[in-house]
Amino acid sequence: MNRQYDVEQALVALDSYGKYKKYEGSLENARNKEQMEKYLQTLDLSLRKMLILQESVNELVEDKKRLIIKQEHIQTYKTKVINLSRQFNMSYEEVIQVMKTQSQQN
Repeated sequence: MNRQYDVEQALVALDSYGKYKKYEGSLENARNKEQMEKYLQTLDLSLRKMLILQESVNELVEDKKRLIIKQEHIQTYKTKVINLSRQFNMSYEEVIQVMKTQSQQN
């Protein structure tokens, strides 16, 4: 199933109970596991809906982790290029151009 569709289904389920908006402030203010559990208990979701919500949250967490790792790799790469530019007294763009040229030759 499409992840976005799963999240939308979960939110529709919450809205159908009419409790999401009522307790929205509680969710925004939940800062720990206990507060989050209290909020979720107020929703009185069926097991099926809780499983859908769990799956959606797990997928979103994994996506977020992958994005953070990707950003870290990009930052590491940029730092290496900057260090090369300093080492060889070249601009950042010149280093990138040399790297492009090298990759095209190989």
